[in-house]
Parts: sequence; structure tokens; C-alpha cells
Amino acid sequence: MRPKAAHHPLVLTGPTALFLSLFFAAPVFASAALSFFEWDLLTPPRFVGWENYRELLLGAELARIGLRTLSFSALVVSVGTSLGLGLALLLRRPGVLFALARGAIFSAYVVSWVAVALLWLWLLDPDAGLLARVLARVGLPRLMFLTDPDLALVTLAMVTVWKTTGYAMVIFLGALDAIPKALSEAAALDGAGPFARFRFVILPELRPTAAFVVTTSLVASFQAFDVVRIMTQGGPAKATTLFVYAIYEQIFLNLSVGKASALATAFLLLLVTLSWLNLRLFRERGARA
Repeated sequence: MRPKAAHHPLVLTGPTALFLSLFFAAPVFASAALSFFEWDLLTPPRFVGWENYRELLLGAELARIGLRTLSFSALVVSVGTSLGLGLALLLRRPGVLFALARGAIFSAYVVSWVAVALLWLWLLDPDAGLLARVLARVGLPRLMFLTDPDLALVTLAMVTVWKTTGYAMVIFLGALDAIPKALSEAAALDGAGPFARFRFVILPELRPTAAFVVTTSLVASFQAFDVVRIMTQGGPAKATTLFVYAIYEQIFLNLSVGKASALATAFLLLLVTLSWLNLRLFRERGARA
């Protein structure tokens, strides 16, 4: 449909552009500008140039937080996407039981993070939690899921996977329904078995959907805050201090707005780079297929 006047596209997109500029672009530029200042919210800001970035880099704090967040995101995205696809293939069947199963899995996604975190705090309690009792019944050793530095990050990642897998499952269910049945039927007539049909017919058709799920899951996992704040407060020994929680600590606990802004700028650059690489990787694979 062609616009009747040249200014019509501007009129239609103007409000959205204004909203994005005010609430997204302007805060990003303001944060980047504040990263060059030392400011404790009580005294006037003092220009320090690249000092905040230098402290983060020389103290290896930025590298530790970045690697920790990347590890957390890799677990959440890989396990969540694989489970979502597997559940979509398993539960894409007619019947009340399958509909109930799909609804039960997706319901975790719409529950608030506070409720999810409190539920898992009880389940993982080493003394009175349900999981601790089950482990004791089967003779396994007592595990400190949230207080062991080697287990805490993995535990938070699995809690996140438990909550968000329903999102990936629903997206993949919609994509599977959109694949023409004639493609699988033609492959079956050519002698392709179930695995071959999945590998060479269904999986290539799901590539754009997988790119969408991976990218949105990556962005969501980088924004993890509630689960960290409620379940571990960044501990033990900062083993679960991810990017957003580190920014929260700097600005609200340490009153260091400049360093928090430097972390936020690094966070944005890393996330944009990873999202771009992810989309480019899926696009190149799609072009070669």
C-alpha cells in the first residue's frame, strides 16, 4: 500500500520514534556520558575521563563479570532452546492431556520472578527443602545448591531454564504448525525416516525461528536480576554477580554512578555484539543450506 502523501509515513512512525528516543536512546547516551564522571549522588559530578573504564579493566572486574554472565547465558540459551524444541516436538499432539502438559509448562513463564525464586528457595533449602529430602532418601550427599560457589551459578541458570523453557516451546510449536505437511509427506515417500525428515526437512524450516528464540533468550538472560537478587544477592563470593546485579551494586550500594555507567556501557556493547554475531551466524548457515 502506497502512502497518499509523502509525510504520512513520518506521521505514523513519529510517535514511536519519539518514544524510543526519550526512553531508550536518551538514557543510553546519558549513561555513556556519566561513565566519564565520578559521582556519588551526594556531591557534584567530577570529570575523570577513562578512569572508570581503566579501574574496571585493570582490576579484572569487567572480565570476571563478563565471563560469568557469558557462562550463565550460554547455559540458559543452549539448554532452554534445546528443551523448548524437544518439548514442542513431544507435545505437538491432539488431546486434553497434551494440552494440559503444554499449559502447565508455559504457566511457569507467566509467573512472576519473585514467586519463582521463593519457590526454588524452599525446594533447594539444604535442611528442609523437598529436593534435599529426595536426595537424602536415595542416599546422595547433601548439596549446597546456593551456597557452594561451584554450584550456585549453575543452579540459577537451571532455575531460569525452568521458568523460560515454556516460552521457547510455544514459539517452536507455532513454527512447527506453519511447516507445510506436504514437505514431510514428500520426504517420507522418498524413503526418509523420522530422523532424516527432522534433520533435512523440519530443522532447516525452523532456522529463522531458532534464530529468534536464541537472540531473545540471550537478551533476556543478560538481563537476569530478580533471580540473583532474591536467591543469592550475588554470592557466594560473588559467584553469581552478573552484569545487571553488578550495575545495581555499584549505583545503589557503592554510590558509584560513574562506574555503574561504565559497566552499563560495556554491557550494552557486549550484548549488541553477541546479538549481531548470532543473527549473522544463522543467516550465513541459512544461505549455505
